[in-house]
Amino acid sequence: MGKVQLFEIYLSNSRVIYSPGEPLTGTVNLRLGAALTYRAIRVTCTGSCGVSSKANDTSWTVEEAYFNSTLSLADKGTLSPGEHVFPFQFLLPTTAPTSFEGPFGKIVHQLRAVIDTPRFSKDHKCSHIFYILSPLNLNSLPDIEQPNEATTTKKFSYKLVKSGSVILTASTDLRGYVVGQVIQLRADIENQSGKDTGPVVASLLQKVSYKAKRWIYDLRTIAEVEGSGVKAWKTAQWREQILVPALPQSVLPGCNLIHIDYFIQVSLKAPEATVNLPLFIGNIAVNCPPLSPALSLSGLPPPLVPTAPPEDLDMAAGGPSPMVSVSLPTKSHSQQQQPPARPFSYTPGLSFPETRPEAEPGPGDGSPAPSRPPLCLSTGATVPYFAEGPVVPMPTASDLILPPEYSTWGYPYEAPPSYEQSCSSASSGLSNGN
Repeated sequence: MGKVQLFEIYLSNSRVIYSPGEPLTGTVNLRLGAALTYRAIRVTCTGSCGVSSKANDTSWTVEEAYFNSTLSLADKGTLSPGEHVFPFQFLLPTTAPTSFEGPFGKIVHQLRAVIDTPRFSKDHKCSHIFYILSPLNLNSLPDIEQPNEATTTKKFSYKLVKSGSVILTASTDLRGYVVGQVIQLRADIENQSGKDTGPVVASLLQKVSYKAKRWIYDLRTIAEVEGSGVKAWKTAQWREQILVPALPQSVLPGCNLIHIDYFIQVSLKAPEATVNLPLFIGNIAVNCPPLSPALSLSGLPPPLVPTAPPEDLDMAAGGPSPMVSVSLPTKSHSQQQQPPARPFSYTPGLSFPETRPEAEPGPGDGSPAPSRPPLCLSTGATVPYFAEGPVVPMPTASDLILPPEYSTWGYPYEAPPSYEQSCSSASSGLSNGN
């Protein structure tokens, strides 16, 4: 072995996530097998963002620096063989942006240590990445408690000479959510034609914008659920739920090169009609869920809209009741059955306890089946919330039902129950209580 047997950076209490304005303390540990002459030992704390026009390319087209501080741990001298520990402390800037990593860019905060040796000798270097989370308080956003609703009308022709229209209205119970919270989605579809519509699809989309020489957009589908189509001359209501998985927050304050947006897209396949509902993903949940008009009036039948007599000959011949209201069933859900998730807020400085469900018996042989993936610490798209490597969990103030890990698999194993399933389970519970 050489002179330097160990040269590493350790953070106090094995912390990996910090808040802006917090002190960052640690040590540089050194183990030598022989005496080492040096000119200086330094540690540097940096934060920066790099963006490239090519995916997974570290040759940044545009860069942005946030802070760069250097401490001198030891001046010119000679270190004897054995263990040496050099403590250090930095104060993180209050404007430091949240860590993030994506295919076209990333925000990285790290420590670098170097042993500057005399001329013609090799310098020794090591580094350690840490993560910063600048919590997004959803309550600080304007109109966050207001109902989120959008409507579009699509006119179309069918059977060459006939025409009709479809009115698509989509709404969610809130405009902002935290990880683990359930999005309550409602869609009302009014089919004013003699032709059945195609399926209705709702998607939770993530749009990350990177400012290189030109803006680059990375659009991803996080979750998707599909409902049935609407029959001719009928009004249908569709209710569903989407679980918010582990995702970076919507806003990266302090960063001018990367911006993250989320929205719910509800669309009909035929005729093509789409509405978008912008959403915010934050760390501190909305204090009071709003009394949404869509939910408060959910038990009432939708009002009938006066319309002119239909020009459709099929409608006149068949004579069905105009604009009959029905409830749409769900055909498929990219997320499968999950226990109801309790909303929670991320507290800076706390790491998440891993939730390991008990193994379920395997099919047929009674052997335990593989456990569902726990909420693990990882990198990737979830850098602002999780970190890689062994981390000692710290207890939280209350029991949390956490979502599974999504960074290594396309979709979670199970999704929240559909609206029909929720109603049926509630009805059975009431009947059993009686």
